[in-house]
Amino acid sequence: MSQVITKRTRLSRRIFLKGLTAAQIPVIVGVPPLISMFNSTGTAYAADAAPRPGEASSIGKRFAIWFNGNGIPERYWIPSKTGADYDITPCLTPIGRLKDDVLVLSGLDNTYGANGHPQSLCALMTCTRLSSTGPGAPSLDQMLARKIGGNSRFRSLQIGVSQESFGGAVQKNMSWAGANRPLPPEEIPHRLFDRLFGARDLGWISRKRSILDAVQKEGAFLRKGLPKEDEMRLDEHLSSIRDLERAIASLPPDYRKVTPPEEDFDMKDWPRVAKLQSDLLAYAFAAGQTRVASYMLTKCQGLARFPWLGHTAARHHDYTHKDGKAPGEKGEEGQRILRDICRWHVEEFAYLISKLKSIPEGDRTLLDNTVLMYVHEHAEAGPHKSSGMIALVAGSKEKLAHGRHTKIAGTIGDLYTTLFDDVIGAGLGKAPTASRRLTEILA
Repeated sequence: MSQVITKRTRLSRRIFLKGLTAAQIPVIVGVPPLISMFNSTGTAYAADAAPRPGEASSIGKRFAIWFNGNGIPERYWIPSKTGADYDITPCLTPIGRLKDDVLVLSGLDNTYGANGHPQSLCALMTCTRLSSTGPGAPSLDQMLARKIGGNSRFRSLQIGVSQESFGGAVQKNMSWAGANRPLPPEEIPHRLFDRLFGARDLGWISRKRSILDAVQKEGAFLRKGLPKEDEMRLDEHLSSIRDLERAIASLPPDYRKVTPPEEDFDMKDWPRVAKLQSDLLAYAFAAGQTRVASYMLTKCQGLARFPWLGHTAARHHDYTHKDGKAPGEKGEEGQRILRDICRWHVEEFAYLISKLKSIPEGDRTLLDNTVLMYVHEHAEAGPHKSSGMIALVAGSKEKLAHGRHTKIAGTIGDLYTTLFDDVIGAGLGKAPTASRRLTEILA
């Protein structure tokens, strides 16, 4: 910690600033990790209420599963070497500067994955077979949320970016509360902001007012008696919320328009929306709003084009198959375009890693207290390959062997089990399809 304070008011990690807008709409603003919330060893002071059995304390690990669809071009993604001196492939270029914070995995089997996107996404998220009506079990992120999310304002959050309307429930959703009970991702930053801050007031959207106006008195009261560094951290936190307000308010009105399934779908400034959604996720984690989240960057079997990358001749799914729809008779050029698209996906994941790494929490960072798991429903995209799957894992550096590429002989279920029990300490037990602990990924 940069400053050790011996005389101060001990603050709970569950403090919220509360108030009402001019229209009497409740506002709730979470407070970032402050020095006054931690003792001299960086451990959080006790929360307002003790955790229930099976739940960790308020400073426990967070978990986010981060997904984009359609698979990968393995030759452009998977490093040729394993170990610490692995090669940064074209798709992994954005994590080059974050190499020490990321573990690259390959070789995983998506048991029950099949020759189709919905079946494979169901297997990826639930480790069970897809029935004729949908997943027959809750997704693993929801199993975890039941264990560690009960003391949070939101047991879990589902966040999305793509607003595609193509496909059925399994293409559009990755989190499931139970058999055939999808939890749709919130894809509109305005709505996610409203949910997190409790305000549905048009005043802030039109930039006439800020939700911070409603909590100004409580903020001033909290600031009294705080050490200087905590004052600065609180001010920075509130300023970042105001910046988020302005950024969301400046989005063009048509970004919320959902294109009908029969029409070609082009992304509407998705890089901008993706970063806003990542900022909101980071806020939710930092302010103790939730400990479990899923982030769906693109849909399973997505049909978007990518005009900001200059790729509009075909749709995302077309580039994954050598079927003549993508540029080039045999799809070779299409595969190179898929490489560029996948690099953008990784770029957005790297943005979230950097965001969490920039937020101090006690004598650590928010990234240190988070596990990020990045996955696809397929490995090689063209044949819908469900063996030899890849994953990126970031965060919790003290427990994970970052900075290397590790080839695994195991399943996605093994990865869930190892992360949930050995890293997060949730005591969830074996996930379906799990048979062993992946000790080779542990520090």
